[in-house]
Amino acid sequence: MSFFSFSDELQSLSQKALSKCQEQFKKIDAVTEFNQQRVLKAFQDNYVSESHFTSSTGYGYGDRGREVLDEVTAQIFGTEDALIRHSFASGTHTLAVMLFGVLRPRDTVLCVTGKPYDTIHSVIGLNDSSAGMGSLKDFDIQFEWVELKEDGSVDYEAFTEKLKSKKYKAVYIQRSRGYTLRPTLTNEDIKKISDSVKSVSDAIIMLDNCYGEFTEYGTPTDAGVDIFAGSLIKNPGGGIAKCGGYIAGKKELVELCSYRMTTPGIGREVGATLGNTRDIFMGLFNGPHVTGEALKVAVFTAALFEEMGYEVSPKSDEVRADIIQSIKLGTREKLVAFCQGLQSGSVVDSYVVPEPWPMPGYDSDVIMAAGAFTNGSSIELSADAPLREPFAVWLQGGLNFHSGKIGVLLGAERVLSLD
Repeated sequence: MSFFSFSDELQSLSQKALSKCQEQFKKIDAVTEFNQQRVLKAFQDNYVSESHFTSSTGYGYGDRGREVLDEVTAQIFGTEDALIRHSFASGTHTLAVMLFGVLRPRDTVLCVTGKPYDTIHSVIGLNDSSAGMGSLKDFDIQFEWVELKEDGSVDYEAFTEKLKSKKYKAVYIQRSRGYTLRPTLTNEDIKKISDSVKSVSDAIIMLDNCYGEFTEYGTPTDAGVDIFAGSLIKNPGGGIAKCGGYIAGKKELVELCSYRMTTPGIGREVGATLGNTRDIFMGLFNGPHVTGEALKVAVFTAALFEEMGYEVSPKSDEVRADIIQSIKLGTREKLVAFCQGLQSGSVVDSYVVPEPWPMPGYDSDVIMAAGAFTNGSSIELSADAPLREPFAVWLQGGLNFHSGKIGVLLGAERVLSLD
């Protein structure tokens, strides 16, 4: 029995896609179990109890739940210290706190993964419109980058030569692909970058870890990263945390970030939790499982669109290090159709019809499909794309595979109707 009507052609394609996915699903389940045990042990070792869910107000002095959350997060990621807070407004905000916390005027940062994701451009000061807003550039902090090779891989020779040529305070790595079709970096890739950096420089290694948590056995710490950050409405929030982010890494660097997070001299000692602690604890615990479900949605999507004849990245049988799946649909009409079909399969706002619009922080019109319990949540099923060549869409999330699959099939049905 099915509550949704799909064409015979799509049902046949879906069955073929599912058959292709089984080996990858087994691998995902193994990683999920490993990371779930890692998280469970961290909760137990830090004696998490119901008393830690208590809300604090005002200054939030002596909030033991907030302190234990930091300790649990640090153990999960294998770091010396961590900050995990509902007060980080987004992944971009969290990354900005990390950058401004560690960097000082006249420092220079080198990004080895090409030009970073669109929404960080204003933080860096790449946009003329951000002049005077307090970007890194306004504070005389320079941000440079090394272009990727034509195949999307990191140019190790080019970045090591730059590191030899001048003093850089930090090396910045963006794990995920952003609105590009380059491969996402695995922990193995990040370790190779870290080793190469450390062979010629004492620069601090910083990582944008968004979308990558719980997708592999290792952590950025294992890969030699000094400090990294991510968002709680992505993988580590488990679809439960309503907002927030985390910064984790070496103790002295996290401490510097705490002064940027609040104010110098006070740092992590203040910050009322306002009833958010339980959701963050529960979301963090749920993170590995939900990430596994999102990975299965991504693998199925890749397999389905391969069967339909489209170019996808990663391919259905490739190693994954984030939850993002891109599909090169080729035309504006198909891109919009897919997003509208996916929206119709959402659990929230399924009746809404998304349209492209000039979204702040992006250099072209963007269409976004998302019907989520938490506004903007990337761990819940969503898809978005800039309306520009090659008209590729980037899909992520899915609180559970079975509902995520329906959304993908509804999007695919709309695309088939245009073939």
